Amino acid sequence: MRKIGDIKGKIYNNEMQAMKILQFGEGNFLRGFVDEMIDITNEKGYMNADVIIVKPREGKLAEAFERQNCNYTVSLRSRDNVEDRIVSCVLKAYSCYEDYESFMALAEDENLRIIVSNTTEAGIVYDCNDKFLSCPPASFPGKLAKFLYKRFKKFGTDLEKGVIILPVELIDDNGEKLKECILKLAAKWNLEAGFSAWINEACIFCSTLVDRIISGYPSEEDQSLWREWGYKDELIVTGEGYGLWIIESERDISRDFPLQDAGMPVVYVKDIKPYKKRKVRILNGAHTSFVPISILMGYETVLEAVSDKVIEEFVIGLLKEEIIPTIDLDVKESEEFADSVLIRFKNPYIRHELSAIALNSISKWKTRCLPAMLDYIDLFGKLPDRMVFSLAALLRYYRGKRNLNGQYEGFGDYTDERTAYVIQDEKTVTDIFEKTSKLKTDEYVRSILSDKRIWGMDLNEIDGLSERVTSNIKNISKNARETMSAICTK
Repeated sequence: MRKIGDIKGKIYNNEMQAMKILQFGEGNFLRGFVDEMIDITNEKGYMNADVIIVKPREGKLAEAFERQNCNYTVSLRSRDNVEDRIVSCVLKAYSCYEDYESFMALAEDENLRIIVSNTTEAGIVYDCNDKFLSCPPASFPGKLAKFLYKRFKKFGTDLEKGVIILPVELIDDNGEKLKECILKLAAKWNLEAGFSAWINEACIFCSTLVDRIISGYPSEEDQSLWREWGYKDELIVTGEGYGLWIIESERDISRDFPLQDAGMPVVYVKDIKPYKKRKVRILNGAHTSFVPISILMGYETVLEAVSDKVIEEFVIGLLKEEIIPTIDLDVKESEEFADSVLIRFKNPYIRHELSAIALNSISKWKTRCLPAMLDYIDLFGKLPDRMVFSLAALLRYYRGKRNLNGQYEGFGDYTDERTAYVIQDEKTVTDIFEKTSKLKTDEYVRSILSDKRIWGMDLNEIDGLSERVTSNIKNISKNARETMSAICTK
């Protein structure tokens, strides 16, 4: 069987100067969305770009990157079509902890033009404890600030050597907030004023919106795919064919990043907010709302979950009765988008693991669902039944304890530890829940809802919320499906 690393890559336009793209994150989404588009744009001759992947977290990079010469297959699947592509635009991949010098050396590469990141919603956060002398600093903004400072020291007199920064983390104004973190760190670290001026004048921080369901590695069918393709690939990324990338920029970057010229679903806009609210609240908000309860009910994938009529009815009611009314866009267009989302959830070719969506669910619920709930309350003067239920399911899902390996676990059934599932979130978050999980349910709910470190506000101040969440949690623990069914029939 052939090795994927030996397969010849795509042909670039060699008349163009080679451009370097630094990518913070080696995960499935960036590889199945951003890198796939870059690879096609290279192949069509509109760009000659090499991607350098840097793992921003501690831990070794998967050895398969080296074994496969950073080549991997993206398999995009819709109801009517399957497209398989060997992506070969990734030149190198390494950990900034394991190979810090190589990471920092890239800052002085005159051909570096674009930086892309996906460090989850929890990644773009200012850390006042970040230290400039750390190699690397702890936070993603800290790593980027120190990296950009080294570039400034090399090219500070040349504004053309600034970079375009495209974060795809799902938070509002992600580009603007990342820039704010960089400037705050520059001030905290007492870096010269010229650096902040260079950041403002030479670098372009774009807020972005991305949309493609990426289901990741197809562990149940990898062997059959290897036989079909004639090569072994341990880095396969599967996802849906649909894709959309909205990029808001203060300056025109379409010539620097001409993905749209190659027919990629990339749109440059001056105001991203209407698109952001619709996508985050409908697609991502729906995901975050039904995933915890679906895991508690024993499901493993999105398709399995929405094939349950009770969950499907819950999602439809949530979108059309509680979320769409909070979006300041044409109702018909929003409903059509919601219908398309439900169709995408039912794509039979996509095995989208609920556990993958559940990663960092607390910050996801805060950014995707809480604003819609607050807007609903302002609009109608009452609590939205389904959103409150989803919050209760989230808190029930996060109620757990550490296992012998130090992992934080929850249990679908407290009487049977065979129903254990690992809760993946920041340790600061799981520590909060671990300390409160042993409290009585009403005390647990009040404690969690009051924690401003989690929500940025005291949710107990919302009239009746604590009592409703407590009641829902108790009912979910007795019979999750019946509780959800009762919510749907209200």
